[in-house]
Amino acid sequence: MDKKQLVEYLEEMAVLLDLKGENPFKVRAYANAARILQGYSGDIFKIIQNNEITKIKGIGKGIADFLSEVIETEKSKEAENLKKEIPKGLLEMLKIQGMGPKKVRAVWKLLNITNIGELEYACQENRLIDLEGFGKKTQDKILIGIEFLKKYSERHLISKAREEADNLYNELKNLPAVIQIEIAGSLRRWKETIKDIDLLVGATDSDREKIMDFFTHLSNVEDVSGKGLTKSSIILKSGINADLRIVEDHQFPYALHHFTGSKEHNVAMREYARKLKLKMNEYGLFKANEENIPCKDERDIFSHLNMAYIPPELRENYGEIEAALNDEIPVLVNQEEIKGIVHVHSNYSDGVNSIEELAYFCQKNGYRYLVICDHSQSAAYANGLTINQITEQHREINDINSNMDNFRVLKSIECDILSDGTLDYDNKLLATFDLVIASIHSGFKMSEEEATKRVIRAIENPYVTILGHPTGRLLLAREGYPIDMNAVIDAASELNVAIELNANPHRLDIDWRLLKLAKLKRVKISINPDAHRLEGIKDIEYGIGIARKGWLTQSDVLNCLTSDELIQFAKIRQTN
Repeated sequence: MDKKQLVEYLEEMAVLLDLKGENPFKVRAYANAARILQGYSGDIFKIIQNNEITKIKGIGKGIADFLSEVIETEKSKEAENLKKEIPKGLLEMLKIQGMGPKKVRAVWKLLNITNIGELEYACQENRLIDLEGFGKKTQDKILIGIEFLKKYSERHLISKAREEADNLYNELKNLPAVIQIEIAGSLRRWKETIKDIDLLVGATDSDREKIMDFFTHLSNVEDVSGKGLTKSSIILKSGINADLRIVEDHQFPYALHHFTGSKEHNVAMREYARKLKLKMNEYGLFKANEENIPCKDERDIFSHLNMAYIPPELRENYGEIEAALNDEIPVLVNQEEIKGIVHVHSNYSDGVNSIEELAYFCQKNGYRYLVICDHSQSAAYANGLTINQITEQHREINDINSNMDNFRVLKSIECDILSDGTLDYDNKLLATFDLVIASIHSGFKMSEEEATKRVIRAIENPYVTILGHPTGRLLLAREGYPIDMNAVIDAASELNVAIELNANPHRLDIDWRLLKLAKLKRVKISINPDAHRLEGIKDIEYGIGIARKGWLTQSDVLNCLTSDELIQFAKIRQTN
């Protein structure tokens, strides 16, 4: 068990208590404890075992006993009893946007609704209109939320899917019978959301059965939906489906290309192979006489097709085949080329960690600078900074910089774009920052024309360096606000403003399809984790994956610049 699981147990307990209608103080105690543990940087298990957990402010004896029980038994009797009292469907209803525990409890107790299907029917019958705390607008929003949930119910964020896939990969790769193994499918192509996990193994025929037995009996398997010697399918306890295919080792390169996809890429590749009088499928690359062309890896396959190697991220039939034939596949950006971390929130606003903690974490992980971007004053919900707090923060950053070697903290702010496109602070105050990120956090109900004008007016301000999460989308939760991104990219190009690729796996905004256009227009992209705690800084890996998918190279990415170059990029706008 790790800290993440402990936090999940606390969060679940808070939700269960809220659904039951327990004392709000008790509910809040569990929710607060989850938040406290998430941000605690010490050895949480050690202080629990030493009965010192209550020394942490906000953790009482009841929470301490709960944590001790969970660590010892991997469950809580109280939570298990609550689950027996509360219909399982209520937890599913919590996934509907706008349906928090109190609203779910209300429809359960007042209308005897216990699952999403019953809730949808009740909305269609207008039974929620006269319910206290609801009304027609809320009912309509719930119906929209149900449709959205149904649309994406079989998809998962890349972060969760990759975590599960990596666990499966690590379990299987240590089997002596496994000669080769790779993660394939949309995960290998770095799609933002995935339907299931695809694993490919190269092995001898005699070892197929033992590998499949091992795979279907892993500890995190909830159910086995199919089992054979060529393919087996499981459902993990997380709800994600995973498929394992086994091929003969000499077939592995061809199968890896095929099962990586995409379908559209494969169709185009087969069509091109036919022009060369070759047949291409998951079993091989065949001449007209059915003789297979030996290939030791995927690069060999592309070489025999007289093409440059196409990285998996680009395989979407989005111009990659033409580029490969013309030897124009770019050298995609990689982790080692990222020099600094941009867009991190500290405990000055809604972050968990101090600036010093964040700085040393970044330095330890090989970065050369950190750009602190706390929220501006209008973001009251996120403890947006007052002018006095900005002065205090800048003084602290100066002190940290004077005590750190070969590392630098840059001063920035995530400045709210107000409804009319103006910024949350005046230019005199904005001039005190090394750079400025401008983002929309409120007033999402706009027409496309209104949203586009609002954003373009904001980035016309000479102190704006980066446009933050440009569409405001949350993957699998809400669509972004309507906006003409082509017009925004054109404006960013003309004004020399960078656009953020928000690396938080819940956002991954800007969409990868637009990155290629931004690259063409010479718009710099800043790959930013938008982290609110130390662990969130590591989310930059998802942003790098999406940047690669969008054809970006080192020269396209803002935080591949040094800190001096980044400051110069920001200052050029102010002097033009």
